[in-house]
Amino acid sequence: MHDEATRKLLADAAERGISYLENLDARPVYPQASHIARLEESLKAPLSDTPTDASEVLSFIDEFGSPATVASAGGRYFGFVTGGALPASVAANWLAGAWDQNCFGVVSSPAAALFEDAALRWLKDVLGLPASAEGALVTGATMANFTCLAAARHRVLNNVGWDVESQGLFDAPEITLIVGEEVHASMLKIMALLGLGRDRVTRVPADEQGRMRVELIPTSAGQQLFVCRPVT
Repeated sequence: MHDEATRKLLADAAERGISYLENLDARPVYPQASHIARLEESLKAPLSDTPTDASEVLSFIDEFGSPATVASAGGRYFGFVTGGALPASVAANWLAGAWDQNCFGVVSSPAAALFEDAALRWLKDVLGLPASAEGALVTGATMANFTCLAAARHRVLNNVGWDVESQGLFDAPEITLIVGEEVHASMLKIMALLGLGRDRVTRVPADEQGRMRVELIPTSAGQQLFVCRPVT
């Protein structure tokens, strides 16, 4: 793509994004049914055998897609837990998209690795964790819980001499999973993905704030306890 065409396209995307944000307060939080139907109908078109101009693609996405979005970036949205898209984070996300980095390590992106190290160092400071603590940035709460649960699975099995990474879960010592009665649905999904079984859990009553009643957590001699706290 010619440099001038690229500049024009990216400037157009920025203007469309700005316009979208500026008009959030003038539109319903949830899109109108007609806008959803319009997008659905437009996407029934078959895949083209020839390339489409980038500016036309952008125009299509904005014209048909923007009206069908939920206005979760606006101040009147009180639905699911959605990350706050502050002006600085939106701008940084656009820049990160332009960088197009493969962020798995230093060899693929020194900048991404250094930013991650700095963010984790700041988080440890805020949370009062020791500097020697390890961490990683993941894509969201579900993947964070998945990562923590996988680490916990490793630890409780390693404590009884079982290497789950090399030996798997076949014939592995049984793990008792304990969850609060208000456990988040994502935790149950994660248990299934980790091979722990979402139905093989012991539920512990919770108090009025959703916290597990500690005095009701069962104990089992000679058996590892795997505690999953509710997501709040």
